[in-house]
Amino acid sequence: MKAYRLRFSLVSIVETILVFALIPAAIYGVVALVTLRSKFAGNPRYRPGQPWEYPPMWWSGNPEGVGAHRQVNSGEASGTAVGGARGSW
Repeated sequence: MKAYRLRFSLVSIVETILVFALIPAAIYGVVALVTLRSKFAGNPRYRPGQPWEYPPMWWSGNPEGVGAHRQVNSGEASGTAVGGARGSW
């Protein structure tokens, strides 16, 4: 009967640290740099107390409708609205 020797490849402590510590740390570092990139590259933000150096601008959700007047209903019900909380409309 022939005896077979099992050969095991031993992994050194350096290889273990590289695989289980340094590679994941490098991946986390790259992800952190990608997420923080916009913070470093963006325009400086306005902070309360700083002087406002921009021209005044009024905000409107519909810039084309600024100044346009909407016809207001006189308060009469049109008689076509039905429904309510039950949603039977």
